[in-house]
Amino acid sequence: NRGTPCEKGFKHFVDKHRIKLIEKVSNIPAILDELLRENVIQEDSYDKIRALPTSQEKMKELFSGPLEASGVQGKEMFYKILNKHESYLINDLETTEVPVIGEYN
Repeated sequence: NRGTPCEKGFKHFVDKHRIKLIEKVSNIPAILDELLRENVIQEDSYDKIRALPTSQEKMKELFSGPLEASGVQGKEMFYKILNKHESYLINDLETTEVPVIGEYN
C-alpha cells in the first residue's frame, strides 16, 4: 500500500472527502462505466444509479450501496478512477488536506 490513499488505521481518502466528492464530482457516467468494467459495481446498481436525476443523488447512492460493500479494494479502484476523470478535484482535495503524522510513507 505504499503511497496509496489508505493506510492501516486511517480513514480512506474517499471516505474522508465523501461530502466534497458528492457535491463536486460531475463526470459520473464515465466513472460508473469504469466501476462496472472493474466489477466494483454490478449491472443492477449501475442501472439504478444512472437512472437517478442529479449528480449528487448518483454519488450518494454510489457511496451508500456499492462502495460501502466493496471495501478497501473497491475504494482504491474508485480513487484511481476518480483520479483519472476528476484529477483537478482530487488534486485540490489532496492539497487542502491537513497532513497527519505517519499517514503517508
